[in-house]
Amino acid sequence: MKIPKLIKRYCKHCKTHSEHKVALSKNRTRNTAHPLSQGSMIRMNRRSQARGSGNLGKVSRGALNSWKRYNKKTSKKADLRFTCKVCNKTSPKRNTIRTKKVEFQ
Repeated sequence: MKIPKLIKRYCKHCKTHSEHKVALSKNRTRNTAHPLSQGSMIRMNRRSQARGSGNLGKVSRGALNSWKRYNKKTSKKADLRFTCKVCNKTSPKRNTIRTKKVEFQ
């Protein structure tokens, strides 16, 4: 999918049509996207340290989606961000289509 680096679009902060710089948002890691997710992993490790029946196979099996290519999609929805050149505010694009590759020209 080819996208121009500069697009003229409406800015809801300036309430004018102005040029916007287009950027692709970075994919964040699990702990930065969901900071509380690390707590659940720590809790699981503490539970398995105690004597008894272990983790009841919750960890050893692994998640279903890690089994070969179970339920995998080969493309992603691009997270596009538009930065206004006048007020420097950033707004995301709402409904993007699925693409394998995003290219700026």
